[in-house]
Amino acid sequence: MNGRERIAAAFAGSGKKAALMPYLMGGFPDLEASKAIGNAYADGGADLVELGVPFSDPLADGPVIHAAGTAALRAGATTEGVLEVCAELAPRLPVVIMCYANIVLASDDFPSRIAAAGAAGLIVPDLPLEEAPTLLDACDAAGVALVPLVAPTTPDERLEAIGRRARGFIYTVSVTGTTGEREALSDTFATTVERARAHTDVPVALGFGIATPAHAAQAAAAGADGVIVGSRLVRAAAEGEDVLAVVESLAGALR
Repeated sequence: MNGRERIAAAFAGSGKKAALMPYLMGGFPDLEASKAIGNAYADGGADLVELGVPFSDPLADGPVIHAAGTAALRAGATTEGVLEVCAELAPRLPVVIMCYANIVLASDDFPSRIAAAGAAGLIVPDLPLEEAPTLLDACDAAGVALVPLVAPTTPDERLEAIGRRARGFIYTVSVTGTTGEREALSDTFATTVERARAHTDVPVALGFGIATPAHAAQAAAAGADGVIVGSRLVRAAAEGEDVLAVVESLAGALR
């Protein structure tokens, strides 16, 4: 199967009300540890994994993920090293690479490189819709799903254009702001999910701010096809917490 097919199968076959997609910072705390954490995600019931490439100016990331990326870079993490993590995890579950546009543009053929490492998809949060066609064509040719993002502030006309071009799933941002744990989901997250679903045929996954099993269950109950959990798990890794137990609790809530 190509990346789009693997992602579709993961959503359809999760056995949960919504698929679980935890975020993993590649190379944090170090390369081998990030491989172990990713395998713990798979053991705990994750259906897909979002694998971040550390970057010096991560404009969409809050303090927890930003600090993890900085630590990974200081420890010597490279794009090639992160792709080793991808290759380790790809036989177990679909891996969706998350990186910023500078990293993509610095490579002659980034979609082919990540496809060779087994990646199923690619998220580029600072890539505007208007500048996406060239990368979208390259991803399609490589069999990699280029996953777009939408926010609560995205107008309906733009949502429709994004939904038509979406591959794999739509990453639906629950709040206006950066990633990070929050005590409660926003008052408008359900409306954001509903609007995204109305403008696309691919699954809708909700992220930004989901930190507890209760949040995950709320997202699923609101109609999200997938739940993305980032800062909570990166913090667990930083503090030496049992990430397997955290993932199992989230998966259990979604079941």
